[in-house]
Amino acid sequence: MKKYLKDIILGGQDGLVNVFGIILAMASATQDVRMVVISGLAATFAESLSMTGVGYTSTKALKDYYHSKLKEEKHESVHHVDEAKDEIRSIYLKKGFKGTLLNRIVQKITSDRKVMVDTMMKEELNLSLEGFESPLRNAAIIGFAAIVGSLIPLVPFFFVDNIMVAVIAAVMLSTVSLFLTGAIKAKVTVGNWLREGIELALVGMGIALVSYGIGYVLQYV
Repeated sequence: MKKYLKDIILGGQDGLVNVFGIILAMASATQDVRMVVISGLAATFAESLSMTGVGYTSTKALKDYYHSKLKEEKHESVHHVDEAKDEIRSIYLKKGFKGTLLNRIVQKITSDRKVMVDTMMKEELNLSLEGFESPLRNAAIIGFAAIVGSLIPLVPFFFVDNIMVAVIAAVMLSTVSLFLTGAIKAKVTVGNWLREGIELALVGMGIALVSYGIGYVLQYV
């Protein structure tokens, strides 16, 4: 779960906020539940396809970048061993290790080429493939999360004919969903669940209100 939390939040939050903004804008401009549902569904599929594509290309780019840097570090570990040792020494010196202990750490790490390369990738470049192993899988997770997130603010409009009642229900449902997303993120990773939940809810609602304002203005154009 934690491994793919970033993709789930990225797709879900983006889908919810974008479609919710469109829904509010349409509700304000047309006062027509049917038009809101049609525009919301169209936005849902467009958003999910877009996020799936973005998820694939961005993950593939990160994976390609990782492998390009890995190739460089492997080359350095063979052809520039002294430079690699100096880099590792510098890394652990900054961590507070000195003297004999520092020499032992450097000797231990550099005695194994794979360990040396892994150390330079993680400690020097702060690069890891964790969560980026499969661009297709990441894209699928982001796309599915975008669909789920997009449908959340649409739900009330399937069951309520009154546009204002549906809008109020959508606002409440979306706010709670964003709050829970932020809170879960904090619980799974680090941070204060209440602060993270409120922050994500406020950001999402702020964006949605801007969209509502645009729709309100457009009805008079």
